[in-house]
Order: sequence, then structure tokens, then C-alpha cells
Amino acid sequence: MTGAQVPTIRSCIAALLVLAALAMGREAITLRLIAAGALIVLLILPESLAGPSFQLSFAAVVAIVALHEDPRIRRWFSRQEEGAVKRTARGMLSLLLTGLVVETALMPIALYHFHKTGLYGAGANIVAIPLTTFVIMPSEALALLFDLAGLGAPFWWVTGTALRLLLSLAHATANAPGSVAALAVMPEGAFAAMILGGLWIALWRTRWRWLGVGPLMAGAIWASAAPSPDMLISADGKHLAIRKADGGMALLRERSGDYIRDAFAASAGVESELTPIAELPGARCGKDSCMFQQRAADRVWQILATRSDYFIERAALEPACRAADIVVSDRRLPGWCRPRWLKLDSRTLRSTGGVALNLSHARLRTTRLGSGEHPWAAPPTVMPPRQPRRNDASNARPKNRPAIQDRSETRSNAAADQ
Repeated sequence: MTGAQVPTIRSCIAALLVLAALAMGREAITLRLIAAGALIVLLILPESLAGPSFQLSFAAVVAIVALHEDPRIRRWFSRQEEGAVKRTARGMLSLLLTGLVVETALMPIALYHFHKTGLYGAGANIVAIPLTTFVIMPSEALALLFDLAGLGAPFWWVTGTALRLLLSLAHATANAPGSVAALAVMPEGAFAAMILGGLWIALWRTRWRWLGVGPLMAGAIWASAAPSPDMLISADGKHLAIRKADGGMALLRERSGDYIRDAFAASAGVESELTPIAELPGARCGKDSCMFQQRAADRVWQILATRSDYFIERAALEPACRAADIVVSDRRLPGWCRPRWLKLDSRTLRSTGGVALNLSHARLRTTRLGSGEHPWAAPPTVMPPRQPRRNDASNARPKNRPAIQDRSETRSNAAADQ
């Protein structure tokens, strides 16, 4: 019903292993179970290791199992002879602690892949998990069962009402002040340090586990100290965002869609609305291009960007290119357009992909950096020879004419015929 995504495969494998363990009288929920599930998934889909779906799914389960395998946690939250109030409070506290641990485990992965993460999920899960477990899933199962006799409507109403309540809770949590932490850039080394530190803490059971706090904290400090980009350019050169003095971002094309706005906001680590570049102080924008400034590292950068497909006369474009430090365009610019530092036109962006510029250090990052050596980046194309059709006199080649001609000879023949 949901498709064979990585979390679905992991859940299916885990459920089968749990049933097998229970049938043999063994302890079911262990880190060995998670390791077996991860091994099977990687044997089937080895490329999923680099994807956020695999990382988020297994990180959450490893954090939950490692937490509840700790003897002190087991002792605190095990069933005891006590009243209903204490038992409920103990269960709620267990949900809250589990949610906090899962949020902490997923935070570096979410920040690395999506540049943002939620902060209030642990509190929302106190309501969301019981609502899903005891209301939504049972009522949906009953609705499917009673649909065989055409009597599932009341159960579908209960399911729909509970789902609307769950969505309202999710929206309220997401829209609460300070509910989202955003990070523009996380270096690969910082991400690796945090993942290794977290795995060290989760997998060890002795005091050795606390040695993982060192790389975990070092990675977090490294990630928080990484400089944010001052300018973002899409891979096609049509869209550009520049950082404003107040920390927000301004967009080149005012009619850009929500996808572009959300992608640039996430990559820049901002939550505020993106404003037009034309509204920046000192910006000179027309229908075809924009000339604006960006101050960074005690220097004012002059930036020129085109934003239409119309032809621009050389008399206007050439002096604008000479006056600019950076030129960005979705078209192929002629050779006489020479900015002082960097030209990013369609020809350059085809090889670099999207670009993030840090003007304070005069550095750039590209999405296709170092991918040119891989065969899938530029696969060879081979066109099979065209076979002439039978009884087609026009496709027949004269016996005294060579099969392959030089291009110059072909052009001269075509010009003579014309």
C-alpha cells in the first residue's frame, strides 16, 4: 500500500525478525535485530546508505533500542506495582525521554540533508504516538474490515477526525515560535564526526561509550561555526539569491515559485520571506537585468545578473560586464563579457551545477564538484549507423564516393548545391 521505500522494508524485516525471536523464546528488540535489518537492506539497496531515508530510519530505531537497553532506563520505566496515576506518568515520561533522544539523534542528519530540523517534536509525540497507536490504526483496520460488508463509514469518520487532529497538532507544533532550527551549511567532516560519536555512544554499553561525546561535540561546534553562503545560484542560472544586511535573503526573479523560494531559504538557513533584489538599496533593475551590490569582508562586490531571454545590445552589456565583479546569466555570454572575478553563464553552470558563494573568503562551492570522472556524469553516447532502406535510390551511395566525408567538404558541397 505504501511502496517499497527503505523505512517500509526496514519495518517489514524488523517485524519478521521480532516474530521469529518471539517464536524461539529469545529477546526480540535488540541492536542485533537492527544490525540484521540494516544488513539485509544494504544487500538489496546498497546505495540507500547515502540517502536520508536510510539514515533517519535506522538512527531513530538505534537511539530507541540503545536507550531502553540501558539497565538504569529499564529499571526506571519497567512495570511496577503502582496506581494508575503513577503508571500513566511513568509512561508519559518514557515517551518524552524517548522523543528527546530521537530528536537529538536525528538532528545532525536532518540539518545535513535538509538544512533544518524541528525542536518540539518530543512534546508533540506525547499526544501523537498514543493517538496513532490506539485510535488511528485500530479504527483504520476496522474500517477496512467492515468495508467488506459496506459498513465501514463510521470507522472511516473516526479515522478522518483523528487524522485531522494529528495534522492540526503537527501544524501547531511547526508554526510555534522557535520550533525550527536552520543551518545553511554543514561540512562533511562535521557530519561524519557527529555520526561516529553518536554510534559510539549507542553501540557501547560500558563507560567507553562516553568517549563518543568528544567527536559529537567537536562536530557540532564545527558545524555551527561554518560560514553561511552570501549568494546562491541555481544550476540553470535563472534564479539567484543574495544575503541582505539583516541576515535574510533577496531573490532575483520576483515571480519565482514556492519550490525555489523554499529551496533557497533552506540552503541559506533562513526562515524569513525572501524579498526582491530590486528593493535592495542601490540596486538598478530592469526587465532584462539587475545590477546590485553586496558588502563582504570590507569590500563592495558589484554583481550583474540577467533575468530575461531577450537580446541585450553589446553597447549596453559589455561596459556592464567590465564594471561587475560577478556576472550570472542563464544564457551563454559572449567572450567579450569579462567581469573582474567570476562569470557564471549557462556554459559554466552546465559543468558546475548550482553554486554557493562565500564572498567574505572569495570561495565557491558547486554541486557537481569532482563528478566529472564518473562514467554516469557524462555517459558516452553511440549512434548506430543508419541503414539505407531498400529500393530507396536517394539513399544509395555512388560506388566512387567515400562513405565518410570531411566536414569542410560537406559544407562546400552543400554551398555549391545551394
